[in-house]
Amino acid sequence: MTVLPPVSVADAIRSRRSVRRFRPDPLPDDLLAGLLDLAMEAPSSWNFQSRSVVAVTAPEDREALARAANGQDQPRRAPATLVFLAECDAWRGDLTDVLDTARANGAWSEDFTEAVATHGVDFQRDLAARGLLREYAVKDAMIAASFAMLSATGAGLASSPMNGWDEAKVKKVIGADAREDLAVALLLSVGLPDEDRRHPGRRPRTRHVFHGRYGRPLPSSTTTSDGEPR
Repeated sequence: MTVLPPVSVADAIRSRRSVRRFRPDPLPDDLLAGLLDLAMEAPSSWNFQSRSVVAVTAPEDREALARAANGQDQPRRAPATLVFLAECDAWRGDLTDVLDTARANGAWSEDFTEAVATHGVDFQRDLAARGLLREYAVKDAMIAASFAMLSATGAGLASSPMNGWDEAKVKKVIGADAREDLAVALLLSVGLPDEDRRHPGRRPRTRHVFHGRYGRPLPSSTTTSDGEPR
């Protein structure tokens, strides 16, 4: 299997496309592990790491994921589909390893470590009271999925982020159907591309990027009379 040389983050962002057809070549274990390591480098609220990922590679399980995703073909074609999960109750568990590692790395002072252990947990309790635990954990999982997409592109692979699946069926495929505290955030098929996808284009920056207030253009923006960038 040939993997292209690494590219810059900017190039990975600009060249990434959502590919739907993949070559059947399996991903080497070390490459898949490397992608997953980079995904887990993603930041998370309070560093509670309320997200996990299941790498689905067995053909029968990928077929089941395709059926759970309303027949979308990507899990069937790609050698691996990553199921990103939001762990809504991760904060309720033992966080000693998280706190000790940050302290040992010199990343957190004693005062900050204590604040995370108290205020961070209080913050999560407040989310629970307002029914927002799932929303916040899904955000953490989506950041990790974005890291995985860019890491795959940087390694010369293609990916396809997928929505439109039955959560209960996806959880059953990965053996998590009894876990009410887990929510499926995204399916991401990964492999070597078997098609050349062109950039479909994006609306001009002035359509979606503002300064200080919604609708206020950036000071540096130079536009034509019709609102398009020069």
